[in-house]
Amino acid sequence: MSSSELTWFKSSYSGGEGGECLEAAVTPATVHIRDSKHRPEAGPHLTVSPTAWAAFLASTK
Repeated sequence: MSSSELTWFKSSYSGGEGGECLEAAVTPATVHIRDSKHRPEAGPHLTVSPTAWAAFLASTK
C-alpha cells in the first residue's frame, strides 16, 4: 500500500505549533508512522506490525 493510499492522522500529543507532529496511518496488518514535516505523501515513513506498535506504546507509559 502506498503512502498516498493511507489515511493519516496527527497524534493528539503533537504540538499545536506544527513543529513536533507525529502522524500515523493504521491498517489491519500495519501501523505507519511519519514526521508530519516530511511531505508530500511519498515522504519516508516507518511501518511496524500492530503487535510491535502496541508493545512500543506500552513501554512508553
